[in-house]
Amino acid sequence: MKWLCAVLCPALVVTGLAAGCVKTSGGTAIPASGASPSQRSILTTSSAAPTTPGPVTDLPGIETTLPDHIPPSALACYPPPIGTGSATVAAVSDPVAPRITITVPDGWSSATGTGDTALTLTGPDGMTGTVTMSDTGILTAAAVFLRYAADLRQSKPGVEFTVAPAQFCAYSSQKLTGTFEGPSGVFDFADRITDIWTNTKTYLVAIHVEGPAGATGFDAAKTALMADFAVVIP
Repeated sequence: MKWLCAVLCPALVVTGLAAGCVKTSGGTAIPASGASPSQRSILTTSSAAPTTPGPVTDLPGIETTLPDHIPPSALACYPPPIGTGSATVAAVSDPVAPRITITVPDGWSSATGTGDTALTLTGPDGMTGTVTMSDTGILTAAAVFLRYAADLRQSKPGVEFTVAPAQFCAYSSQKLTGTFEGPSGVFDFADRITDIWTNTKTYLVAIHVEGPAGATGFDAAKTALMADFAVVIP
């Protein structure tokens, strides 16, 4: 079942590594208590965002990890690329924030952002996207994900979306897909949110793509941008 929320390096070049996920990121993964790999169904009725961390593990995509020391400039995750396009590094000015490499779809362009925005993306037919990285403070991955979903409800009129588990390389991760009411009609959107632990802080990495409903190429762009991505810890 799916979670249904009615409201709720220019190119990374790696040699000597086999394609696949190297499970050295964020510490040692252990099973999340009570969590299920299947998608779950829930109706969110409150838009209040969590303000304190809590033991919320019965959510899709949550991995419980034990912090571990990560060597400087460690390639913590290297999944094979999915979709066609250009390998593009996304990073922010924060020197301890992770760096990721995503696939920018063919026909799209990217530009360096400011603040928590690592990249802004522009595609054909009115499609756009962003990559952001924000310090999560003391919040758990589950609390951060719930807050992200609550913020979506508040920021996008008429939003409806599903949430699916998407954990990889010991990271907690989710995919959110749905629709909202834009100024010129209905828009499709997709988000990939991932909780990434470094030696000093934890960051929420969010990849967002949206476009007018039915835009040509949206599904292909979503496939590329929502895929697992390479991670380097500074």
